[in-house]
Amino acid sequence: MKSLFIICACLLAAFTLNSHAIEQSTPLDETKQTQQKNAAQQQDALDTLSQEANTPKKPVVDKVKADDSQVLGSESTKPVQQPNSKADKAQAVAQAEQAVTQAKEALTARQQAKAKQSRESLAVVEQLVNAYNARNIEEFIRMYDEDVEFYIFPNELLFKGKEKLIARYGIMFKKLKCLHSSPIKRIVHGDIVIDHELSETCSTDANVIDKRSELISSYQIKDGKVVRVLFFR
Repeated sequence: MKSLFIICACLLAAFTLNSHAIEQSTPLDETKQTQQKNAAQQQDALDTLSQEANTPKKPVVDKVKADDSQVLGSESTKPVQQPNSKADKAQAVAQAEQAVTQAKEALTARQQAKAKQSRESLAVVEQLVNAYNARNIEEFIRMYDEDVEFYIFPNELLFKGKEKLIARYGIMFKKLKCLHSSPIKRIVHGDIVIDHELSETCSTDANVIDKRSELISSYQIKDGKVVRVLFFR
Protein backbone atom coordinates (compact mmCIF):
# COMPACT_ATOMS: atom_id res chain seq x y z
CA MET A 1 0.00 0.00 0.00
CA LYS A 2 2.82 2.29 0.87
CA SER A 3 4.52 1.47 -2.45
CA LEU A 4 1.38 2.30 -4.35
CA PHE A 5 1.18 5.65 -2.59
CA ILE A 6 4.77 6.39 -3.47
CA ILE A 7 4.13 5.54 -7.13
CA CYS A 8 1.05 7.76 -7.24
CA ALA A 9 2.98 10.62 -5.64
CA CYS A 10 5.77 10.27 -8.23
CA LEU A 11 3.30 10.26 -11.08
CA LEU A 12 1.60 13.36 -9.66
CA ALA A 13 4.90 15.12 -9.29
CA ALA A 14 5.89 14.21 -12.85
CA PHE A 15 2.55 15.45 -14.21
CA THR A 16 2.92 18.70 -12.28
CA LEU A 17 6.44 19.27 -13.62
CA ASN A 18 5.35 18.48 -17.19
CA SER A 19 2.44 20.91 -16.98
CA HIS A 20 4.72 23.59 -15.61
CA ALA A 21 7.20 23.02 -18.45
CA ILE A 22 4.43 23.25 -21.00
CA GLU A 23 3.20 26.49 -19.43
CA GLN A 24 6.76 27.92 -19.49
CA SER A 25 7.48 26.91 -23.12
CA THR A 26 4.21 28.08 -24.64
CA PRO A 27 4.84 31.86 -24.26
CA LEU A 28 8.35 31.46 -25.66
CA ASP A 29 7.10 29.53 -28.70
CA GLU A 30 4.38 32.10 -29.32
CA THR A 31 6.88 34.98 -29.04
CA LYS A 32 9.24 33.24 -31.42
CA GLN A 33 6.46 32.58 -33.88
CA THR A 34 5.36 36.24 -33.66
CA GLN A 35 8.90 37.44 -34.31
CA GLN A 36 9.24 35.08 -37.27
CA LYS A 37 5.90 36.26 -38.64
CA ASN A 38 6.91 39.92 -38.28
CA ALA A 39 10.27 39.24 -39.94
CA ALA A 40 8.50 37.49 -42.83
CA GLN A 41 6.13 40.44 -43.24
CA GLN A 42 9.03 42.89 -43.25
CA GLN A 43 10.86 40.81 -45.85
CA ASP A 44 7.73 40.68 -48.01
CA ALA A 45 7.42 44.46 -47.74
CA LEU A 46 11.07 44.93 -48.74
CA ASP A 47 10.64 42.55 -51.69
CA THR A 48 7.56 44.47 -52.82
CA LEU A 49 9.35 47.84 -52.62
CA SER A 50 12.36 46.44 -54.49
CA GLN A 51 10.12 45.04 -57.21
CA GLU A 52 8.28 48.37 -57.57
CA ALA A 53 11.59 50.27 -57.78
CA ASN A 54 12.92 47.98 -60.52
CA THR A 55 9.70 48.04 -62.52
CA PRO A 56 9.85 50.89 -65.16
CA LYS A 57 7.08 53.38 -64.64
CA LYS A 58 4.92 54.40 -67.53
CA PRO A 59 5.19 58.10 -68.32
CA VAL A 60 2.23 60.13 -67.28
CA VAL A 61 0.80 61.82 -70.33
CA ASP A 62 -1.50 64.70 -69.74
CA LYS A 63 -4.52 64.75 -71.91
CA VAL A 64 -4.26 67.43 -74.55
CA LYS A 65 -6.87 70.03 -74.06
CA ALA A 66 -8.48 71.42 -77.14
CA ASP A 67 -7.32 74.95 -77.93
CA ASP A 68 -10.33 77.12 -77.36
CA SER A 69 -8.42 80.41 -77.55
CA GLN A 70 -9.54 83.10 -79.94
CA VAL A 71 -6.14 84.54 -80.86
CA LEU A 72 -7.06 84.52 -84.51
CA GLY A 73 -10.49 85.93 -83.90
CA SER A 74 -13.86 84.41 -83.43
CA GLU A 75 -15.33 85.13 -86.80
CA SER A 76 -16.30 82.09 -88.81
CA THR A 77 -15.20 81.66 -92.40
CA LYS A 78 -17.71 83.08 -94.78
CA PRO A 79 -18.41 81.08 -97.93
CA VAL A 80 -17.73 82.71 -101.26
CA GLN A 81 -20.87 84.13 -102.66
CA GLN A 82 -21.72 82.46 -105.93
CA PRO A 83 -23.02 84.58 -108.83
CA ASN A 84 -26.76 84.35 -109.08
CA SER A 85 -26.94 85.03 -112.80
CA LYS A 86 -24.88 85.03 -115.97
CA ALA A 87 -24.48 88.79 -115.70
CA ASP A 88 -23.10 88.51 -112.16
CA LYS A 89 -20.74 85.77 -113.31
CA ALA A 90 -19.50 87.85 -116.23
CA GLN A 91 -18.94 90.81 -113.91
CA ALA A 92 -16.95 88.64 -111.46
CA VAL A 93 -14.76 87.32 -114.29
CA ALA A 94 -14.15 90.86 -115.58
CA GLN A 95 -13.12 92.05 -112.11
CA ALA A 96 -10.71 89.13 -111.72
CA GLU A 97 -9.15 89.78 -115.12
CA GLN A 98 -8.77 93.47 -114.28
CA ALA A 99 -6.99 92.62 -111.01
CA VAL A 100 -4.58 90.30 -112.85
CA THR A 101 -3.88 92.95 -115.49
CA GLN A 102 -3.15 95.59 -112.85
CA ALA A 103 -0.76 93.25 -111.04
CA LYS A 104 1.09 92.52 -114.28
CA GLU A 105 1.31 96.20 -115.13
CA ALA A 106 2.68 97.04 -111.67
CA LEU A 107 5.28 94.26 -111.97
CA THR A 108 6.21 95.33 -115.48
CA ALA A 109 6.58 98.95 -114.37
CA ARG A 110 9.02 97.95 -111.62
CA GLN A 111 10.94 95.73 -114.00
CA GLN A 112 11.13 98.49 -116.58
CA ALA A 113 12.35 100.99 -113.98
CA LYS A 114 15.02 98.55 -112.79
CA ALA A 115 16.07 97.82 -116.36
CA LYS A 116 16.38 101.54 -117.14
CA GLN A 117 18.48 102.08 -114.03
CA SER A 118 20.71 99.14 -115.01
CA ARG A 119 21.26 100.58 -118.51
CA GLU A 120 22.20 103.97 -117.07
CA SER A 121 24.62 102.43 -114.58
CA LEU A 122 26.22 100.32 -117.30
CA ALA A 123 26.70 103.39 -119.52
CA VAL A 124 28.52 105.23 -116.71
CA VAL A 125 30.91 102.33 -116.07
CA GLU A 126 31.62 101.88 -119.78
CA GLN A 127 32.53 105.58 -120.13
CA LEU A 128 34.68 105.22 -117.04
CA VAL A 129 36.59 102.25 -118.46
CA ASN A 130 37.06 103.96 -121.83
CA ALA A 131 38.54 107.04 -120.14
CA TYR A 132 40.79 104.79 -118.05
CA ASN A 133 42.10 102.96 -121.12
CA ALA A 134 42.71 106.29 -122.90
CA ARG A 135 44.46 107.69 -119.79
CA ASN A 136 42.15 110.68 -120.05
CA ILE A 137 42.17 111.99 -116.49
CA GLU A 138 39.61 114.76 -117.12
CA GLU A 139 37.00 112.41 -118.60
CA PHE A 140 37.85 109.77 -116.00
CA ILE A 141 37.22 111.96 -112.94
CA ARG A 142 34.11 113.44 -114.54
CA MET A 143 32.34 110.11 -114.01
CA TYR A 144 32.80 110.30 -110.22
CA ASP A 145 30.81 112.11 -107.54
CA GLU A 146 32.60 114.88 -105.60
CA ASP A 147 32.44 112.79 -102.39
CA VAL A 148 33.17 109.42 -103.97
CA GLU A 149 34.43 106.76 -101.55
CA PHE A 150 36.88 103.96 -102.33
CA TYR A 151 36.91 100.85 -100.15
CA ILE A 152 38.69 97.53 -99.92
CA PHE A 153 36.33 94.68 -99.06
CA PRO A 154 34.63 94.51 -96.68
CA ASN A 155 34.78 98.08 -95.30
CA GLU A 156 38.38 99.38 -95.28
CA LEU A 157 38.30 102.99 -96.50
CA LEU A 158 41.11 103.79 -98.95
CA PHE A 159 40.30 107.42 -99.63
CA LYS A 160 37.41 109.81 -100.16
CA GLY A 161 36.83 112.73 -102.53
CA LYS A 162 37.91 113.78 -106.03
CA GLU A 163 41.11 115.50 -104.92
CA LYS A 164 42.65 112.26 -103.69
CA LEU A 165 41.25 110.49 -106.72
CA ILE A 166 43.08 112.93 -109.06
CA ALA A 167 46.29 112.64 -107.05
CA ARG A 168 46.27 108.84 -107.18
CA TYR A 169 45.16 108.21 -110.76
CA GLY A 170 46.73 111.36 -112.28
CA ILE A 171 50.23 110.17 -111.36
CA MET A 172 49.48 106.65 -112.61
CA PHE A 173 48.17 107.95 -115.97
CA LYS A 174 51.37 110.03 -116.49
CA LYS A 175 53.81 107.40 -115.28
CA LEU A 176 52.56 104.35 -117.18
CA LYS A 177 52.96 103.98 -120.96
CA CYS A 178 49.73 102.03 -121.37
CA LEU A 179 46.65 101.12 -119.36
CA HIS A 180 43.98 98.68 -120.43
CA SER A 181 41.04 97.15 -118.59
CA SER A 182 38.65 94.68 -120.20
CA PRO A 183 35.72 92.93 -118.50
CA ILE A 184 35.89 89.15 -118.16
CA LYS A 185 32.45 89.01 -116.63
CA ARG A 186 30.06 91.81 -115.73
CA ILE A 187 26.97 91.85 -113.51
CA VAL A 188 24.56 94.77 -113.67
CA HIS A 189 21.67 95.14 -111.24
CA GLY A 190 20.01 98.51 -110.87
CA ASP A 191 22.55 100.96 -109.47
CA ILE A 192 25.27 98.32 -108.95
CA VAL A 193 27.81 97.17 -111.54
CA ILE A 194 30.29 94.42 -110.65
CA ASP A 195 33.24 93.86 -112.96
CA HIS A 196 35.55 90.89 -113.05
CA GLU A 197 38.20 92.53 -115.20
CA LEU A 198 41.58 91.86 -116.74
CA SER A 199 44.01 94.71 -116.14
CA GLU A 200 47.15 95.18 -118.28
CA THR A 201 49.84 97.87 -117.92
CA CYS A 202 53.03 98.94 -119.70
CA SER A 203 55.68 100.60 -117.54
CA THR A 204 58.45 101.36 -120.10
CA ASP A 205 57.21 100.54 -123.61
CA ALA A 206 53.66 101.18 -124.84
CA ASN A 207 53.86 98.03 -126.96
CA VAL A 208 55.11 95.75 -124.21
CA ILE A 209 52.71 94.65 -121.48
CA ASP A 210 54.77 93.85 -118.40
CA LYS A 211 52.01 93.40 -115.84
CA ARG A 212 48.74 91.54 -116.12
CA SER A 213 46.29 90.86 -113.30
CA GLU A 214 42.64 90.08 -112.61
CA LEU A 215 40.55 92.40 -110.43
CA ILE A 216 37.01 92.47 -109.09
CA SER A 217 35.45 95.88 -108.57
CA SER A 218 31.98 96.99 -107.56
CA TYR A 219 30.61 100.39 -108.61
CA GLN A 220 27.55 102.08 -107.17
CA ILE A 221 26.01 104.76 -109.38
CA LYS A 222 23.66 107.54 -108.40
CA ASP A 223 22.42 110.35 -110.67
CA GLY A 224 24.87 109.39 -113.39
CA LYS A 225 27.95 109.46 -111.10
CA VAL A 226 29.96 106.81 -109.30
CA VAL A 227 29.45 107.35 -105.54
CA ARG A 228 31.16 104.26 -104.16
CA VAL A 229 33.82 101.84 -105.36
CA LEU A 230 34.61 98.55 -103.62
CA PHE A 231 37.73 96.54 -104.52
CA PHE A 232 37.91 92.79 -103.81
CA ARG A 233 41.39 91.38 -103.28
